[in-house]
Amino acid sequence: MKQIVMEALELQRRYQAGERDFREVNLSRTLLSGLSLVEANLREAEMIEVNLSGAEMRGVNLREANLKGADLSRADLQDANLIGANLVGANLRGANLAGAGLRGANVSEADFSQANLSQANLSEANLTDVTLSQAILRQATLSRSKLIGAVLIKASLEGANLTYTLLSLANLEEANLTNAILSGATLEEANLTRADMSFANLSGANLRAAVLFKANLRRANVSWTTLRNADLRSANLYQASLSWANLSESKLSQAMLIDANLSRANLRNADLRGAIMPDGVTHE
Repeated sequence: MKQIVMEALELQRRYQAGERDFREVNLSRTLLSGLSLVEANLREAEMIEVNLSGAEMRGVNLREANLKGADLSRADLQDANLIGANLVGANLRGANLAGAGLRGANVSEADFSQANLSQANLSEANLTDVTLSQAILRQATLSRSKLIGAVLIKASLEGANLTYTLLSLANLEEANLTNAILSGATLEEANLTRADMSFANLSGANLRAAVLFKANLRRANVSWTTLRNADLRSANLYQASLSWANLSESKLSQAMLIDANLSRANLRNADLRGAIMPDGVTHE
């Protein structure tokens, strides 16, 4: 099917007349800011560098659309279908993507700062070098997605599913990961300084050389986890399960380990100076 090049005024006129099917339309570099396209069908549309800032697009179908470099800042994309879409380098600052489907989408280098992605599905999506600072991702699904080098400073990820997610070199400083599922996730050299991971499930995760300085891992499941050479100084591991965890060469000075389960944990060459051990005794 040949793509139809459409101007903003024509799109607006046809939409207001009741038309909703705009599949494979070409709207690249078109100014559509503030436009209402609720429940429009823009599947496989060519929308490179389109300006949709502040647009009303609830329930829109953008499956496999090309939105490379698009401006979607403050746009309402609640429950939108963005499965397999190309959002490389797109601006989604402050956008509402609650409940949106982004499975398998390529959103590398996109900016989602302060965006709402609650309950969104980003499984198997490419989020390499994406910015998600202060974004809301409560109960979002990010299983098997790629977040290598992503910036998630102060992001809210409570109850998020990050099973087998790649988060190497990601910056999660002060992020909220309470009750998050990170089993089998890769967080090598990730920055989790002051992150709240209380009650999180990190079983089988790889946190080699990760920074968890002053992180809160209260009652977290960290069993069978690799923490070799990790920085856990002053971390809170109260009642955490660390059975069979590899903590060799890790830094645990001043860490809180009261009532933690260290059964079969590997603590070879770990620095435990000043750490409060499971029995309440301070390690010398």
